[in-house]
Amino acid sequence: MRTFLHISLLLTTTLAAPAQDAVGHPISPWQPGTLDIHQISTGRGNAGLYILPDGTTLLVDAGELPHKTPAHTPDRPDSTRPAGERIVRYIRHALAHDPQPALDYALVTHFHDDHMGGPSDKSPTAVGGAYKLTGLTQVGESLKITRLLDRGWPDYSYPQPLDNAATKNYCAFVKWQTEHRGLKVERFVPGRNDQVVLCRDAKKYPSFQFRNVGANGEIWTGEGTATRKYFPPLDTVPRAVWPHENLCSISFRLSYGKFDYFNGGDIPGIVPKGRPSWWDVETPVARAVGPVEVAILDHHGYVDTQNEFFIRTLRPRVWTLSVWDQHHPTAGVWERLQSVQLYPGPRDIFATDLHPENQKAIPGIDKLASRAGHIVLRVASGGESFRVVIVDDSAESWHVTKVFGPYPTS
Repeated sequence: MRTFLHISLLLTTTLAAPAQDAVGHPISPWQPGTLDIHQISTGRGNAGLYILPDGTTLLVDAGELPHKTPAHTPDRPDSTRPAGERIVRYIRHALAHDPQPALDYALVTHFHDDHMGGPSDKSPTAVGGAYKLTGLTQVGESLKITRLLDRGWPDYSYPQPLDNAATKNYCAFVKWQTEHRGLKVERFVPGRNDQVVLCRDAKKYPSFQFRNVGANGEIWTGEGTATRKYFPPLDTVPRAVWPHENLCSISFRLSYGKFDYFNGGDIPGIVPKGRPSWWDVETPVARAVGPVEVAILDHHGYVDTQNEFFIRTLRPRVWTLSVWDQHHPTAGVWERLQSVQLYPGPRDIFATDLHPENQKAIPGIDKLASRAGHIVLRVASGGESFRVVIVDDSAESWHVTKVFGPYPTS
């Protein structure tokens, strides 16, 4: 009896201990109570897998550019499989603790190829024949998705009907999956904190919250569930300045104890000359979100993002950058990210795959904490601290190349 109790205690202690990741070894499995956020590196777009403290799963974007140019880095780990399939394989490995890996939620921040997948003449057709397999549609064909959130459902008509090839393919996927596989689809509603919730043991983790911040120009005020319409009515502005797709991106804040994380899709914050001031979406979003521990760069760090107010207000300890293009980030964005005048103290910046041309063109870019690999945030139980684990993206070995932290939360 005493031996049995000793073994039981040992197993309980082992299961409760935080994951320890060592360079040169495969990344350790997710453990209950831990929040894992994986930024998956494919060389063709954004894909983020979130494993919430009770094991609830969320996929944020699953991009696949249909074509590559010299401005892009090579596919990761290589081009023998499409990006959608690589994402599926990564998810299956990360969810190996689950005998039937699946996604409780998928969220599409906006309707661009590098966030949801764009079909090409090489894209295979789904088994049902209704759509092509690319990015998210490949993921949904291979893994069960229970609930899908986007900014456009059910009519996909704002600010005008979305009729490009990628969105048409996505809509065909949504229609077929809802009719044949029971997929539930909802429009993402700013201000709410009940659209993404813990599905398996919510009572055990009361400090977890997923807050919808913005979409389609409607932005949370930061109080209760109240929002305000930031974009003017379309009939009051010239069609030439109607909001484009990036302006309409979904943004959200995830909180776990004292840990806060922000994702703004591709929202811009720098207004081009001649455009209205409301093209700066970052500023009202930042007012609602406030300081965070970690943020992913808006629009991959492109020239129209990371304005001074946004950086000063969020002031994260860690920035992550999903990148595969030589224009991401731009020199001005990098300079602002480094500015201790905007906010004091250290900050570490991690990139999935920095283009070699950027390494030559941007002074100080060598200060990146990591310039290549899958980026995994591992937030300790209760949100008291977090680590950053870099996983090799040159092969599907899942080996750790670097470990940073622990970083305290505040």
